[in-house]
Amino acid sequence: MNSKTVVLIPAAGKGKRMDSTVKKPYLVLADKPVLSHTIERFEHNSTIDDIFLIVHKSDFEVCRNIVIEPYKYKKVRGLIPGGETRQESVFNGLSALTDDVDYVIIHDGVRPFISDEIITKCLEAAAEWGASVAAVPVKETIKFANEDQFIVQTPNRDLLWRVQTPQVFRKTVIETAHKSVIQEGNGAPDDATLVERLGFPVKLVMGSYKNIKLTTPEDMRFAETIINNENAEN
Repeated sequence: MNSKTVVLIPAAGKGKRMDSTVKKPYLVLADKPVLSHTIERFEHNSTIDDIFLIVHKSDFEVCRNIVIEPYKYKKVRGLIPGGETRQESVFNGLSALTDDVDYVIIHDGVRPFISDEIITKCLEAAAEWGASVAAVPVKETIKFANEDQFIVQTPNRDLLWRVQTPQVFRKTVIETAHKSVIQEGNGAPDDATLVERLGFPVKLVMGSYKNIKLTTPEDMRFAETIINNENAEN
């Protein structure tokens, strides 16, 4: 793609479910912070021009010292202060981008196993449709329940997908979506939902069940297994 592509990596969350005094992006996974693993996936992808990290302002120093500087990343352009919510953090990132950016990739800072193939396919889909998200088909049967926890409906599992990141957008599309939230005051669980509300099509791209978001201690143990398997394959 002959266009400018920028990655925004939100990593300002507190991560209470991890049960650790260290914030999730800075937890060590195979002798390296989780956030550094995530950055490397985009640093080595030829389609990526710039990378911006969105972190809590109080973490700027630790992020530079243990995540960025030891690994001499060439595409990391700077740190952007996070907001009170993930949505605010992403908007801060969008506000910092220059007018020459064509595509924006938004990817969780604690989702370190994204592949080149998924990144490329998401970009190709966004080029065609304006917006795309990595996702995987749901394996389990899902139930809708009422407030009393009785089943009220069983949706068709074949139509259900578990959304991941990256989520990729034409810059004009995602900017419009975020500005509409500010005007209407309506939050959303992810960026794709904001785009959906405006009536834009969002293309699903096959992700990977390995592309996990590290949220709990169990996730960290699974991540160690993934790292060990990848090292064994190499």
